[in-house]
Amino acid sequence: MTDRRLTARRTAACRPAVRRVPGRRAVLGALAGVLTAALAGCGIESTDVIDAGEPATGVRAPGKPTANVQLFFYGPDGLHPATRPAREPLDPQAAIDLLVQGPNHAERMRGLSSVVPKFPAPLTASSGPGQVVITLPVNAKLLDPASLNQLVCTAANARVPGNKPPGQVTVTLVGEGVRVGPMVCGGSNAFPLVQPTPTGVGETGGGGG
Repeated sequence: MTDRRLTARRTAACRPAVRRVPGRRAVLGALAGVLTAALAGCGIESTDVIDAGEPATGVRAPGKPTANVQLFFYGPDGLHPATRPAREPLDPQAAIDLLVQGPNHAERMRGLSSVVPKFPAPLTASSGPGQVVITLPVNAKLLDPASLNQLVCTAANARVPGNKPPGQVTVTLVGEGVRVGPMVCGGSNAFPLVQPTPTGVGETGGGGG
């Protein structure tokens, strides 16, 4: 008699309790709560939008060559190009717009910085075959050589009509009626363009007989 009572109690303890079947909305809500708790337990916080910081760039169509833009910043040992991926080649205006914003987080981690000052108004850049003209909102003569290096080399390495190599692209800076240049980027510095001295007709140095 005692064995039958123990067996009956054990069977009742292991038997699942009969519950009312909740509605569809309640089931979905319960599942959502379980999933959220599971994600939180795994160290993953649920969120609507994940902000990864700087927007991803450089996505290109299959078969299309990668387009890069080179911005010039200063490192511990001088002027350095910082290559950023782009969806398409950038013209001098777009490149300079990025330059004046300064280095991004990854570039700062590499020790790069900018000396380009904060101008009272935007810079504008116009380009023609093998040449760029940058208009400043200040006297162009007031621009220090280090900032000039950054602007000239960044503009020369952008997409300039004429398909000339960056070292042959001339860059002129103008501001408040003052003109500086034309300049060329010599790798890590900007230099005034040296024009060949024309030889005058009849300057042969010969003497009369």
